[in-house]
Amino acid sequence: MDSEEDMLDAHDMYSGEDDFYSDDYKDSDGADDDDDDGEPDYGLVEEDADDSAMIASHRSQKNFCVLREEDIVRHQKDAIERVSVVLSITEVEASILLRYYHWSVGKVHDEWFADEESVRNTVGILEKPVVPPSADTELTCGICFDPYPPEKIASVSCGHPFCTTCWTGYISTTINDGPGCLMLRCPDPACVAAVGHDMVDKLASEEDKGKYNRYFLRSYIEDNRKMKWCPAPGCEYAIDFVAGSGNYDVSCLCSFSFCWNCTEEAHRPVDCSTVSKWVLKNSAESENMNWILANSKPCPRCKRPIEKNQGCMHMTCTPPCKYEFCWLCLGAWMDHGERTGGFYACNRYEVAKQEGQYDETERRREMAKNSLERYTHYYERWASNQTSRQKAMTDLQQLQTHNLEKLSDKQCTPESQLKFILEAWLQIIECRRVLKWTYAYGYYLPDHEHAKRQFFEYLQGEAESGLERLHQCVEKDLLQFLNAEGPSKDFNDFRTKLAGLTSVTKNYFENLVKALENGLADVDSHAACSSKSTSSKSTGSSSKTRGKGKGSSRTSGT
Repeated sequence: MDSEEDMLDAHDMYSGEDDFYSDDYKDSDGADDDDDDGEPDYGLVEEDADDSAMIASHRSQKNFCVLREEDIVRHQKDAIERVSVVLSITEVEASILLRYYHWSVGKVHDEWFADEESVRNTVGILEKPVVPPSADTELTCGICFDPYPPEKIASVSCGHPFCTTCWTGYISTTINDGPGCLMLRCPDPACVAAVGHDMVDKLASEEDKGKYNRYFLRSYIEDNRKMKWCPAPGCEYAIDFVAGSGNYDVSCLCSFSFCWNCTEEAHRPVDCSTVSKWVLKNSAESENMNWILANSKPCPRCKRPIEKNQGCMHMTCTPPCKYEFCWLCLGAWMDHGERTGGFYACNRYEVAKQEGQYDETERRREMAKNSLERYTHYYERWASNQTSRQKAMTDLQQLQTHNLEKLSDKQCTPESQLKFILEAWLQIIECRRVLKWTYAYGYYLPDHEHAKRQFFEYLQGEAESGLERLHQCVEKDLLQFLNAEGPSKDFNDFRTKLAGLTSVTKNYFENLVKALENGLADVDSHAACSSKSTSSKSTGSSSKTRGKGKGSSRTSGT
C-alpha cells in the first residue's frame, strides 16, 4: 500500500462521526437508501492486514460513507435497471423518470402505478408518437426546413422530424447552458417529449458528451437530500449520510472533515449557529472598523484616519493635507510648545478631560479597544490551534511514510506494535480541532454567566494542558528513539507513558465535549442543588428557632 493510502486509512480511523467521543452511531451499511442490501462500505480504502482489525472496529461506528465516482455510476446503473425491469420500459426512459423524481426509485414506482398516463405526459415519455412515421423518400426538418433523406432525420418518442445537424446544434447549445440539459425536451415548442441520453450519445460531440455525462453523474448527488459533495477544493468524492445521530461531522477520503449540516469545516461540539457567526466575524469589515476606531484618530482638517506609530504627539497628515496637529487634543500644533507640555504631553488635553470634554470620545475608543483585544485573544488561539493541527497532520504523514519504518528497525519492533504512536497523533489532530472551536464557543459565551464561564475555562484549561503534554511527548520524546543507534531499554517506558497520556487526554476532551454539547447544563443543575440544599438548611434552622420561641412562651405563661 502506498503512502497516500496509509495516510487515508489512518485518517479514516479518527474522522468518522464517532471521532473518539461517542458510541451511539449506526453502521453506514444500514443506510436507508434504494440500494441493494449487502453492498460494500465505499468509504474506506484498501487496508493492510495489520490495520484491518482496528479499522473494522471503527467502521461500525460511522453513520456515513464516502462514494467515489465509480460507486456513484454503479448506484445509478442499479437504480436504472431496477426501474426498467419493474416498469417494463427501456433504460433510457427509466433514466428520464429517475432524473425527474430526483433518483428516488420508490417515488417513481408510487407515481407510475398510481397514474401511469399522467406520469408519461408530465415527464415526456410518450407511449405513441404525435407525428406518425412517414414512408416518404424525403422528410422536411422542422428547424431548417430543408428536405433530407430518412437516414439524415432523427426524432424522439413524439416523432417530430429534425435533421441530425440541427439536432447536434440544439443539443450542444442546451448542454453549454448548464445542467438543465438533463431535462431536455423536443425542439418543437409545443411538444413535451423528453430527449434521453441515447440521442446525446448518438449526435453530440465528444466534448459535449463529456459535459452531459458529468451533469448526469452529479445529478445523482445533488438531487439526493442524503448526499452531498465534499466541499474541499478539487475533491471528487461524495458523502452518503445517515441522519439520526445528532452529530453532523463527517470526513472525506481527501482528509477534509466538514459539517454535514452547514458544510463548514467540522466543528463539533460547537453548534452551526455559533460557527456561522464566528466565520462571518472573521471575514467582516466590522473588525477593521473597530481597529481603526481603537488605534487611530481623524485628521482635524481632512478627517482621514491617522495612526500614531511613534511616541511623539506631533502629528503630520499625509499629502496633500499635511496638517500638523496634536494627537491628544487634536488642536493645531502651532498652538503647542513648551507651555503645553512639549512633544510628549498636552496640558490642554488634561484640562479638557477634567472638564468632561473628551469623556464620550475616549469612552467609545476605549470600548472599541477592549472589544478588539477580546476578539484578538480568542482569534489568535483559534488560529494557533488550527496551525498546530495542520502541523500534526504533516507530522503524522511523515511518520507513516518514513519514520515508522525507521523506528521499527532501530527498536527491533514490528510496525504493528507501534500503533500506539499513530493513535497518539490521531488523538492530537482531533483534539486540536475540538480545542480550536472551543475558543469560538468561549467568545460568544455571555459574560454575565460567571459560573458557566468559570466551569468552561476550567474544562478547557484541563483539556489544553493535557493535550500539550501529549503533543510534547509524541513530538519531542520520540526523537531520542528515532535518533538512537540501536534498541533502547527505555522504549517500553515511553510506550507506557505515551499510551497513558493519550488515554488521559481523551478523557479530558470527552468531558469537555459532553459539557459543551449539553450547554454547560451541569453548572445550572449544580447551582439548583446548592440552592435547594441551602434553602433546606435555612428552613430547618428557622423551624428550630420557632420551636424555641413557643417553648419560651409556654414557660412564661406557666
